Amino acid sequence: MNLEIEGNAALVTASSSGLGKASAKALAEEGVDVVINGRDEDRLAEAKAEIEEVATGDVVAVAGDLTDADDTERLVEETIDAFGRLDHLVTSAGGPPSGAFLDTDDEDWQHAYDLLVMSVVRLARAAEPHLRENDGGTIVNITSRSVKEAIDSLVLSNAVRMGVIGLEKTLSKEFAPEIRTNAVLPGPHETSRIRDLVNAAVDRGEYDSYEEGLADWSKNPLEQIGEPESFGTTVAFLCSPKSGHVNGTALPIDGGSTGANL
Repeated sequence: MNLEIEGNAALVTASSSGLGKASAKALAEEGVDVVINGRDEDRLAEAKAEIEEVATGDVVAVAGDLTDADDTERLVEETIDAFGRLDHLVTSAGGPPSGAFLDTDDEDWQHAYDLLVMSVVRLARAAEPHLRENDGGTIVNITSRSVKEAIDSLVLSNAVRMGVIGLEKTLSKEFAPEIRTNAVLPGPHETSRIRDLVNAAVDRGEYDSYEEGLADWSKNPLEQIGEPESFGTTVAFLCSPKSGHVNGTALPIDGGSTGANL
């Protein structure tokens, strides 16, 4: 399917690995010029090279820390400097540390809020005037299925990510009709992080094989773990005019594992 976004420009944060990288890669395959971002410059360079193998547009790597207000504004500025436009903002961020409520302190909560919520606030604020220019701008916030159903020992993700959904729904009204805003709520996908966790568990003797360990991450009605490539394609679809009437939606991408009705 031609998503009709060739020649557009996108900024995808936390895209040196994982689902952010998968999203940037899918957009690049559609001919979108993409700025990717991460803190580790070596990993960022590797991601740039990987995405360029399939890209038909330009790929620019910009290092930066999403908890730093100056860095978030600079990401938008450098996207405009590189491409002269910004059509799509895809926000992603690494997850906060796991832990129970009584094991977290004020510093943990503040860092999680800065990482997960304030980064989106600052990026959306800086990107808004540019996204409006071509009357087809989009924002896609990558969060987690934890906003639908709390996950044990992930109190920071369970609580703080809800703020992103409230913001997403608000922006879907305030920024419309020029800008559509949606969120995606991933469950487990076979990213490098999941592979590392499974291999470490195999090394500890918890599983006899990688396949056995991966099966523990595949407990959903489809009986399979998510594929990053498929996830990225979904994000690219939400950025495209093919999804032109989708606005203010929080879409679970978890194989049906979430128990919530809504």
